[in-house]
This record gives sequence, C-alpha cells and structure tokens, in this order.
Amino acid sequence: MPSNSYWTLADRPLGPWPTPDTFERREAPIPAPGPGQALTRTIYVSLDPYQWGYKKRGVEARGAPCHARTVGQVVESRMDGFQPGDLVFNTNGWAEYGLMGEGVPRPGYMIPRKLDPTLGRISQAVGVVGMLGLTAYAGMILQGDPKAGETVVVSAASGGVGQIAGQLARLRGARVVGIAGREEKCRFVTEDLRFDACVSHLSPSFREDLAAACPKGIDVYFENVGGVVFEAVLPLFNPGARMTICGLIAHYGDADGTAARTALMARGEAIFRERNVTVHDLFVGDFVADHEASFLRDMAGWVAAGEVRYREDIRQGFDQLPAAFIEMLQGGNFGKMLVQVSPDPTL
Repeated sequence: MPSNSYWTLADRPLGPWPTPDTFERREAPIPAPGPGQALTRTIYVSLDPYQWGYKKRGVEARGAPCHARTVGQVVESRMDGFQPGDLVFNTNGWAEYGLMGEGVPRPGYMIPRKLDPTLGRISQAVGVVGMLGLTAYAGMILQGDPKAGETVVVSAASGGVGQIAGQLARLRGARVVGIAGREEKCRFVTEDLRFDACVSHLSPSFREDLAAACPKGIDVYFENVGGVVFEAVLPLFNPGARMTICGLIAHYGDADGTAARTALMARGEAIFRERNVTVHDLFVGDFVADHEASFLRDMAGWVAAGEVRYREDIRQGFDQLPAAFIEMLQGGNFGKMLVQVSPDPTL
C-alpha cells in the first residue's frame, strides 16, 4: 500500500539552531479526503526563516509534518471548485501528500487557491507571486511608502523577500541600496535586480561601506536581519524615516524569540525619538483581506513585463528538506529557497 512520507520534529529538545538530528522522517498512510476536502500531491516546498520561529515557539505539534507553504496538484477531490489535476497553493508542509479544505488545520490567512500556469511558473506561488511577494509589498509600499529620490536600504537583499522589496522601491523612483553577504550575491543585487548599490555585511569595513553608499542618509529601511546590520543602519536614519521589521534572522537562534525585537527597540530608542523614525512590525496576515487579490494581479503583471525579476534556489528531492532548511538559515541559499519533491507537470 502506498505511504505518505513526511518530516517532523524529532522527540528531543530544540537547540538554538537546527541540526540534521532535529528532524525525523516518518511514514503514514496516504489520507483519504472527507466531505469538503481534497487530497493533493506536493510539488514544491517553501523554506523560509519564520518557520524556525514556529518550531521554537511550539506552534507545530510534535509528530505532525513540519509547517511550510507548498505548491501541489489535486489527486482526489470532494471539495467544491477543485478537480483532480488542478494546481494549487496550499500548506501541505514537509509531506509528500496532504489534505486541504474543511477541518484541515492551517494558518487563517493561508487560504488554498488554484494556480494558473499561464501566468508564470507555479513555483512562484510560494514566492514572488504569493505570500512572500505580498510581505514585501506590504512592508515596502504600504508601510515604508518610499518617495522618488529617497534612499531605501534593504537587508538580506538577495533573499526571497528582500529582492522583491528593493525592486518595488525602485519602481517608486527611490535610490535603493541592498545589504547582502557573499560578493556574488552583491553582484546579483546590482546587476540583475538593478539596485543602485549593494554592500556586504561580511566586509570588515561594512559600516563605512554602508555610509558611503548612503551619502544622503536613509529614509526607508526594510529589516530582515538585525544584529550588526541594524547597528550599521541606525546612525544613518534621516528625520521622518520609516523602518519595517520583517524579520530578525540573526536572532532566530535566541532562546527568547521576543527579546531580540525588544533589544533592538531599546538600542534605537534615542535616535528613533530624536529623528521621529516610525517603526512598523510586519505580519502579512494583516494585509491579505484587503490587498491580496489586487497584489497578485499587479505582481503577475510586473513579473511578466520584467519589471520585477526573481531568483529561486530550487533543491531536488524530498530527502533534502532538512539540509536545505539548515543551509537557508545559515545564509547558504542564493535566492528564494525551495525544495522540489515531485515532478512539475508544467515543465
């Protein structure tokens, strides 16, 4: 009888960062869909930094598949509006098969939807034309609101969210400076994504490099990292600047997941107050109801027209999920990290 392979958290305490023995592969029967449900086969699994926070905070139940946004294909359906063969965005997690529909637990804002492969690669539904893209749009356009001629800085600029956020600021006419790691990532940010400049946080002269790239100060900062990156940005804020906290990946290994933001706000308090800097927290679920439909339409158009470019880092094979996840958290990915676990029928 065919079985459903899935990865779950092993029965041991979590360390600051994941290791190979953090995860355990298990087998279970392929579930049968009940009324109002559909069975889907997973094609792409999205790996994102926030997922480690889910695990450390106990959001995921031990023994259940690790959470992840996914692209899949309907195998069997008792769910209105979905037929076998349909391609879908859903949340199967780190599992070869999963159910969606009535009674299937999922984050409230991650609603399954059908995908149209004529509008772009289906893998982009968990990236630029999906929640990651909406995250970048909400943080940069709706919160940061860059104006033509302003200086915008984006940390983790070659990552899944950062590369989109910077290009959206560029479409607004802003001068965009990225922060990345390896030199090849910095070249990608300037040559492919067309940022005006990019500096490496690995450079011993990082602070000076960033200041030189922002001679008129910083008006909008899209924060993905924290740590020494935030320390370098802080003194460069202009009066009336805006900062969006999308992520603090440098601190995802901390024992207290909330302490990093508290420490960041305390460190910046004097400058925030003196220069009237507005700081926004970013949770994409707050923007789905009012903005998702229009965003998906607009972003699909920008991508098709080449106005927004996007790089994916796709690893192959279900067995690669733990290693790819660990590598992503260490900054080893180059672009949006995905694992393809079954054939993509559109390729």
